[in-house]
Amino acid sequence: MFYSKKLKKFKEIKHCYFSRKGGFSKGLYKSLNCGKGSKDKKINVVKNLKYISNKMLVKKNKLILMNQTHSNKVIEIKKNNYRKKIDSDAIITKIKGLALGVVTADCVPIIIYDAENKIIGCIHAGWKGAISGIIKNTINKIKKLNSKNRIFASIGPCIGKNSYEVDLAFYNKFQSISKKYNKYFSNKNKNKKLFNLRKFVADKLTDLEVTIDHVNHDTFREKNNFFSYRRSYKLKQNDYGRCISVIRLI
Repeated sequence: MFYSKKLKKFKEIKHCYFSRKGGFSKGLYKSLNCGKGSKDKKINVVKNLKYISNKMLVKKNKLILMNQTHSNKVIEIKKNNYRKKIDSDAIITKIKGLALGVVTADCVPIIIYDAENKIIGCIHAGWKGAISGIIKNTINKIKKLNSKNRIFASIGPCIGKNSYEVDLAFYNKFQSISKKYNKYFSNKNKNKKLFNLRKFVADKLTDLEVTIDHVNHDTFREKNNFFSYRRSYKLKQNDYGRCISVIRLI
C-alpha cells in the first residue's frame, strides 16, 4: 500500500494506492487483482474488492468503480446514480461515505481532492485519455461545482519513462497535435522512442494550477508490487491483473 504525503495531511479523507499484494487471486492474477474486466475467476475479484472495501471502511456497494474505456468522460457521483453502471474514465463526488476507485495496469491513477469544497475524485489517465482531455475535463467539472477551490492531485504508480517504449507512429501522433510534445520523448534507437507518460500527465495538471505530488513507482519494473499490461504482453501472457487506487470522504 502506497500513500501521497500531501493527501495524508487531510484528516477528512482516506486514500490508498493498493499494490498487487494481500488478495485472493492465483496465477497471473496473484494476488490482489481488482479488474472486473480481467479473465480472473469472478469470485476472487469479488473477494479482493471486499478486502479493499474493508480497508477503506465502507460497505462493498459503496466502493464505486468505473467501466473504463480510455475516454475523456467525467461523471459526478450523486445519490441517484452511484448504483448504476458508470461508463467514464473519471469520477468525482461530494458524498461522504462513498469510496471512489480507479483500476490500472501501467496507466496513471490520479487521486484528487478539492480541500476548499470537500470534493474527491479519481482519474484513469492512459495516453488516449490524457491526450483527449480527461484531466482538463475533470478539473473543469470540479471548478464548475464551485469556482473558489484548492485542488490537490496525487499521481500514482504507473509505467516509468524508461519502460514505455513506443514506435514512431505513436510519436508522430503526438507531434501532429503539438510540436511541444517532443519534450516527453527520448530516443531509444532509430525506430523506437521512450515516452514519459508521468510527466505528460503532471504538466497537464500543473497547467490547470493544480498542486501535485507523486507516488513514484514504475509498474512495469516492479513486478512484485504491481500488475503491468506491457509486461504481460512482452511475456506473451494472455491476460493481466489490475491494481486499484481509492479515495473517500470520511
